[in-house]
Amino acid sequence: MNRLLCVASVCALVGCGGYASPDQHDVAPAKSDESVGAPAITDGDSLAIEEWPVPWETTRPRDPFVGPDGRIWFVGQTGDYVAALDPSSGIFQRFPLDSGAGPHNVIVAADGTVWYAGNKAAHIGRLDPSTGEIVKTAMPAGAADPHTLIFDPVGDIWFSVQHSNMIGRLAIGTGDVDIVRVPTAGARPYGIVVDPDGRPWVAEFGSNKLATVDPSGLTLREFELPRSGARPRRLALTSDRAVWYVDYAEGFLGRFDPASESFLEWPIPGGRNARPYAMASDDRDRLWFVETGAIPNRLIGFDPQAEHFIASAEVPSGGHVVRHMVFHPPTRALWFGTDTNTIARAIVP
Repeated sequence: MNRLLCVASVCALVGCGGYASPDQHDVAPAKSDESVGAPAITDGDSLAIEEWPVPWETTRPRDPFVGPDGRIWFVGQTGDYVAALDPSSGIFQRFPLDSGAGPHNVIVAADGTVWYAGNKAAHIGRLDPSTGEIVKTAMPAGAADPHTLIFDPVGDIWFSVQHSNMIGRLAIGTGDVDIVRVPTAGARPYGIVVDPDGRPWVAEFGSNKLATVDPSGLTLREFELPRSGARPRRLALTSDRAVWYVDYAEGFLGRFDPASESFLEWPIPGGRNARPYAMASDDRDRLWFVETGAIPNRLIGFDPQAEHFIASAEVPSGGHVVRHMVFHPPTRALWFGTDTNTIARAIVP
């Protein structure tokens, strides 16, 4: 298996960054590199994808999250709604939001409370599914676009703020919001995960860096990826505390070891224009990601112990773009939304 090894370059944190460039799906095509070939998928593990068409057409259903009752919650980014799917019956339930909310992401607490990112309306919303009541927490000045939400171990919410170039934390008990500015101008903090110590890790999609914030002192550090052209977009964690990323711009899967501050990278099967986007790790520490550079999009698995790619499946509807993905351990299922207006499930082998 071809791979690259590099020790991170660490940027110390001072100052604040500027406003990022407009959001877009495409980046400049990667330059060809004959020295690093795209690897084959070596195992033939069975991987089937099932899709549920969302009844509200062309609303970009995305970022599903499995609630405690087994329902699959998601948002309609262009339809201004939060919704739930009962996969056993196929029944959908819709909760309308204010026009222009532009919901980008949703997560669900253990008590069933639903939280969504009002990306175009500068708030994080709390939805009570039993009543439909929504309580909004306004973002501080300058934090215009909360992007991706994730719980920490105590139930507070960390989030990225892409175009405002910030990382934030919402304290559930008080409603207080802390904001940390990213020093790299145009960093576009994007995908986010939280490790077992409560430390968030963020992919800087506008640069070739990862960022992390000390939850106690709110100090931020950045780690530079081995390649200047890399653009990490989504992240995942494994039980060895490694932070994994997909490089959307140049077609790599990467592993960052926070203890040694070193990187390992593998070229992915679809090559340098594969545009890997959504990703997640499973209960066996395998990595899963979706190549969105071709239609149909393709779901790929990777075994870090064997260092090879283990399974693949095309999205039946084509997918068009798969933006975010979660793994549900009790059912061993990956869930994701597609720009072909479906919610999809893949049971991992």
